[in-house]
Amino acid sequence: MIKETIGTGRTVEAAIADGAAKLSVDSSRLQYEVLEAPKKGFLGFGEAPAKVRVFFEAGPEQTAVDYVNNILDVMGFHGARADLTRELTPEGGKIIKISGEGSGSLIGHHGETLDALQYLSNLALSNKLSSDGEECPRINLDIEGYRARREETLRNLARRTAEKVKKYRRNIALDPMTPYERRIIHSALQNDRAVKTASIGSDENRRVVVHYVGFTRTAQAENRENQ
Repeated sequence: MIKETIGTGRTVEAAIADGAAKLSVDSSRLQYEVLEAPKKGFLGFGEAPAKVRVFFEAGPEQTAVDYVNNILDVMGFHGARADLTRELTPEGGKIIKISGEGSGSLIGHHGETLDALQYLSNLALSNKLSSDGEECPRINLDIEGYRARREETLRNLARRTAEKVKKYRRNIALDPMTPYERRIIHSALQNDRAVKTASIGSDENRRVVVHYVGFTRTAQAENRENQ
């Protein structure tokens, strides 16, 4: 499906940016047609803005973008917009970024509000595509680079916790986390032979426990060979 609109601005570039904002899409994804070139005028008279037709091929992910923007409007965040980017997650999922006035407050404590919006946008997309018989892509929602910052924080936490577990030779349970956050902890420590991780608990109380297992003779031999 082609989505299009008319953008205006003092320059062609500004008009394209205006069109991108109206369509809630990254300007790099747009094609455009100049309808009217800007006119400078003389002494403030006769000046006219550039007018362009901007358009793009909207994939199924646009359903999630439109859904998030509708939620933002209902919540009163009229200055914040969701845009589909060209970036992909390590698993190949699509990334939608929210930016604009007040968007930072949508992250919530440890990303709880952001996770809720992500869940709802994926649910909306799944419902739309399942009724059409199409395959549903995975959508990741991000605000101001929060996901990358949070992932680095969790990886540092995992490493620090593993060092404590090895130093004191006792298990340590972390605070409850979302499935996304628990996967980061498991991934960060999967190659550490002296510890192992496991998830315990249920629902909102599910957490990661880092267990001390020590080094086996085989692991010690491998470490000597790799030194």
